[in-house]
Amino acid sequence: MSDVQKPKGPIKAVIFDMDGLLLDTEGIYTEVTHAIAQQHGKTFDWAVKQHSIGRGSQDFAEYVIGALELPMSAEEFLTVRQPMLDARFPHAQPMAGAEKLVRHLAEHNIPIAVGTSSSLHYFRVKTDKHASWFELFKHVVTADHEHVTAAKPAPDIFLVAARNLGVDPKDCLVFEDSPFGVTAAKTAGMYAVAVPDSNMPVEQYAHADLVLRSLADFPLEDWGLPGYRP
Repeated sequence: MSDVQKPKGPIKAVIFDMDGLLLDTEGIYTEVTHAIAQQHGKTFDWAVKQHSIGRGSQDFAEYVIGALELPMSAEEFLTVRQPMLDARFPHAQPMAGAEKLVRHLAEHNIPIAVGTSSSLHYFRVKTDKHASWFELFKHVVTADHEHVTAAKPAPDIFLVAARNLGVDPKDCLVFEDSPFGVTAAKTAGMYAVAVPDSNMPVEQYAHADLVLRSLADFPLEDWGLPGYRP
C-alpha cells in the first residue's frame, strides 16, 4: 500500500465509481460473462477479466469477444447479457465502508457524484434497493450521458461530473477500483484513490495517489475532509 502526500489544497468534491467500488457487482459481471463464454466452449477467467474491469459496455464486449474468440458481435453479446444482468443486479450488496463514507460526506455537505461506465438503465437496476443513500449524490454521470463522448479510460465522465458539481477538476478526489478508472481520473486532472479487487496486481495502480484495501480505510483528515466522530 502506498503512502499519500497531503494535497496542496483541501478536497472540495468527491466522485465515486460504482461497480466494484460502491456496489459489489463485479462478481455478477464475471458470472454472467462466464456463462455466455461457456455456451461457446470458452472460459472467462481472471487472466481475461483483469483487463476488462472498468471498461464501458461496448469496449468490454469487444475485448471479451476478441480475447475469447467468441462467434458473435458486440451487439449480440450485449443483447444476450442484458436479461441475465437485469435478474442479478438488484441483489448487489454495498462494498465495505461505502454507505458509511457516502452518508458521512453528504452529512458534512461535501459535494458528491457518481461517475460510472455503466448505462443509466443499469445504474437504476443496481441501485433500486439502495435508494436511501444513492439519493444523496448530487449528480450521477453514466457512460450514456448526453455530454459524455467516450467511456473510461477517457476523462469525460469525471469532467462532466466536476462541471455538474461546479468544482474545478484539480479540487476533486475520485475513488476507483480499476486501472482504467484511475487513468480517467488522472487524465481529468483529479486526485485518484484506488480500492482494487484483492486479485488485481497492485503495480497496475502505480499512477494512483493512494491505494487502499477498503473504503473503510480512507484517511479523511489527510485529505482535508472532516473525520468520523469517535
